[in-house]
Amino acid sequence: MKIKPIILCGGEGTRLWPKSSNNEPKQFINFGGWTLFEKTLRRIKGSIFDYPVISTNIKYLKKIRFFLKKNKFNKYRILLEPAKRNTGPAVLSAALVRDIPYKQPLLFLPSDHLMEKNNVFNKNLIKSSKYLNNKNIFLFGIKPDHPSKEYGYLNVKKSNSHLIKIAKFIEKPSVKKAKLLIKSKGLWNSGMFFARKDSIINNFKKFEKKTLKNCYLSISKARSKGNVIKLNKRYFLKSPKNSFDIAILEKCTDINCIALNIPWTDLGNWNEILKVFKNNKLKYFKKKNVFKRPWGKYINLFRGNNFLIKELVINSKSSISLQKHNHRSEHWTVIQGKPKITLNNKKFFVNEKESVFIPVKTTHRIENFFKKPIKIMEAQLGSVLKESDIVRYKDIYGRIN
Repeated sequence: MKIKPIILCGGEGTRLWPKSSNNEPKQFINFGGWTLFEKTLRRIKGSIFDYPVISTNIKYLKKIRFFLKKNKFNKYRILLEPAKRNTGPAVLSAALVRDIPYKQPLLFLPSDHLMEKNNVFNKNLIKSSKYLNNKNIFLFGIKPDHPSKEYGYLNVKKSNSHLIKIAKFIEKPSVKKAKLLIKSKGLWNSGMFFARKDSIINNFKKFEKKTLKNCYLSISKARSKGNVIKLNKRYFLKSPKNSFDIAILEKCTDINCIALNIPWTDLGNWNEILKVFKNNKLKYFKKKNVFKRPWGKYINLFRGNNFLIKELVINSKSSISLQKHNHRSEHWTVIQGKPKITLNNKKFFVNEKESVFIPVKTTHRIENFFKKPIKIMEAQLGSVLKESDIVRYKDIYGRIN
């Protein structure tokens, strides 16, 4: 039996745009000819996959249809949630779609993750599918390449059956604790999971009966038109507002891990996005977008909807002006050198791979006291992304009017 992909696509991208509801959700942001949602769709194009179910809301219906058509998906189901109830009801409602056979393997995928080596992912899916039963759940753990405090972690152990069991969930630890977890072979919790339909139902029957009852009624009384299913609002709202992790994963004792050593990120912050542009700089580089300045140069790599990605190069014994911006914030990630940063009344040095956030109207400066040029990846966020949005206070090149 083929694997049924279920794509969870209801997020609003509040981690990237915490103070605005007018920006694109992360899964639909154009990063230069590609979006995370399209990357997810292309991941399930293989022969091992059945047609997908996309769980979302009416607000994103037009966009989802556009990308499905663009990527030549002729068969699919779109499940419309009438309100946000977190991932518990979203997962269960999608599993309860009528034309999914009771024992069909289901692959639950967030719509906003970036992952490479799909062939490795698929091989592990096929290998693990023979161990699926009516009770267990498989999570995907990613081998960390740095101690991140942005992700949850999985403590794992091998069992007698050669399966990798999950011993403990650790939610977003400090960097210090993350280092210890990595040392003890802890894995990032990717948020992707794999289970049969009957296992999802049985686990909700055991741990979340109220959610099961109301999601069942919500889908049995849903209105369908073509390939779109609109869940019944009255019953869906009666479902407890719980994440799948809290509702099921923290209670279920039969959870296994599929360990993957592949490049993966959920692009949950601008520093992770800057890494992608840094690693693909040649793809985005255009000579006409290089601008010389007295302190060095900057290169505009990509202009998106309300964001601009740049690389700054600050020469030896040079500095940008002490300045602020009235209409934009900035994220910096140092990729070379050790700049001295001024943020309002604070002054400090930043090492390579470390990041700095500059809120709107914050006075800031970069200084280079060393022989080696400093290179910084910068994401500008705001409604005005022009050089005119610079208010200078001090400048060693005499550029203050």
